[in-house]
Amino acid sequence: MVDIDTPLLRQLGRDALSLALIDARNCSLRRFASFEQAGMLQVPCWPELEPPLWLLGHVAWFQEYWIGRNVERYRGAQADPTRPKLASILPQADAWYDPACVPHDQRWLRHWPDATETRNYLVDTLEATLDLLANAPETDEGLYFFRLALFHEDQCAETLACMAQTVGIPMPDVVVPEPCTPRAAVRVPHCRWSLGRPRGEGFVFDNEKWAHEVRLPEFEIDAQPVSWAQFLEFIDDGGYEDPRWWSEAGWAWVQRQARTAPRHVEQLRHGVLVRRFGVLTQVPLAAPVTHVSCHEAEAWCRWAGRRLPFEEEWEAAHALGRRQGFRSGEVWERTASRFEPYAGFEPDPYRHYSLPCFGTHWVLKGGSMVTRGRLKDPKYRHFLRPERDDVFSGFRSCAL
Repeated sequence: MVDIDTPLLRQLGRDALSLALIDARNCSLRRFASFEQAGMLQVPCWPELEPPLWLLGHVAWFQEYWIGRNVERYRGAQADPTRPKLASILPQADAWYDPACVPHDQRWLRHWPDATETRNYLVDTLEATLDLLANAPETDEGLYFFRLALFHEDQCAETLACMAQTVGIPMPDVVVPEPCTPRAAVRVPHCRWSLGRPRGEGFVFDNEKWAHEVRLPEFEIDAQPVSWAQFLEFIDDGGYEDPRWWSEAGWAWVQRQARTAPRHVEQLRHGVLVRRFGVLTQVPLAAPVTHVSCHEAEAWCRWAGRRLPFEEEWEAAHALGRRQGFRSGEVWERTASRFEPYAGFEPDPYRHYSLPCFGTHWVLKGGSMVTRGRLKDPKYRHFLRPERDDVFSGFRSCAL
């Protein structure tokens, strides 16, 4: 049986992709249903949140826009994004769901189709997508937009899970990983590392293009993310009250937020009580610390006499340190790398994906408990502003 929740899906063909698209849609609907059951379709207008009903409709719109309405759907990354699109199933779809037409804060001010109408739109767009997929050329170009729509929906499903955590809604379909036994740090020897993704290996996001060689001096990196036990030492030592450990921007953020601990921590005693999906849960001290901003990760590293890894170090350690116990996938891991394009960058047709975020966001690697396995590719570059702490993010450190 084909595994449809693996990074290898970037290279698999129509049959596996068809199953994965159905799987992604089921996941989106399950996670949206959690908001319905909690009576929380009206979430606060915060920067890290989206109206759940709008986000669900946006998923259908994105798939229809780039596949069903795209006359160059089989040209892949070479498609001309300025070519006029075919008409939508919903006459007002662009005005409702195109982020370029509906700025973030306005998504709370308009009337959207209700849940039943939105689900019908999801059904219609998926059926059209699967029909077109059945006749698509089995090439990277022919499957490009189908893969893009799949990964976009996976990203939106993760957003729903993070939003549920932020507003305290139960999310029963998420499995929390067990903590692992601490292991000694991993030593990665001096090497040449290929950063970015090579040509001809399936789907590639534009910010992953293209593979290029970088030199890495020998370095030491934690075998696993920093644990709650390690982070509690920083808190108990007054880390949130001491500006020595913080960057200027980080200290200003702490003061604005009046922070004393990572988000969702209710109580600190012999263990850690963390609010997870509406439930107050005692988390083992050996579990990775979560909901840590880039500012907090950097502050802990300064306090501990360590540093965050660069994304090329993280990738090399992931590949070369597996036999030494390098483990990832429980939390998105902060890096010291600002999100920037690789040399020779050219945007793909989906212009609003990477371009608006270069220079202001930082790279995260690995994946979390709410990330679909298809996105847990070591080359995948997640990117967030440094103050964001609503996602399931942690970090590991390197020796200075």
